[in-house]
Amino acid sequence: MEIEKLQGIIEAILFTMGDSVELEKIALAIEHDEKTTRKIIHNMMDRYNNADRGMRIIELENSFQMCTKQEAYEYLIRIAKQPKKFVLTDVLLETLSIIAYKQPVTKLEIEKIRGVKSDFAVNKLVEYGLVEEVGRMNVPGRPILFGTTEEFLRRFSVQSLDELPGINQEQVAQFQEEAEDEAQLRLEI
Repeated sequence: MEIEKLQGIIEAILFTMGDSVELEKIALAIEHDEKTTRKIIHNMMDRYNNADRGMRIIELENSFQMCTKQEAYEYLIRIAKQPKKFVLTDVLLETLSIIAYKQPVTKLEIEKIRGVKSDFAVNKLVEYGLVEEVGRMNVPGRPILFGTTEEFLRRFSVQSLDELPGINQEQVAQFQEEAEDEAQLRLEI
């Protein structure tokens, strides 16, 4: 089958599915190996990015998704009049960071790190689709484990969690020391 026809089929798959589609499934559908399929999709991504088009293809871990280019967003708002933009407060960002770096993680572990209740923050992040339940811990009470979603990857423009910036261990030690000093001051009061 010629390359243009394969690209058209892949385009139809990604457009119709809406959500991300695993590379393996696309390869099976077009009856090619994953390496060839990935190469075809990457060529398509380059063409979409270089052309004056409103769509683009993004890679999310080992999946691909067709979505709107950011430049077209304001025009979509004029039509839809409701794409809901949510605000990530410092509390939500702090909680999201903990989940992203420690996942899978329980609310109790998040609260231990933050030092305050985190029900509202976790629930808001779930509502925004950035965090989801990824299982339950195999201990008494079976607490829920949380992790980030594909929407998290999309919103923060990363293909996988491996692309998140590394944690500076010296800074972590400094923060830990400051937190312990603050806890000690509270005990003295």
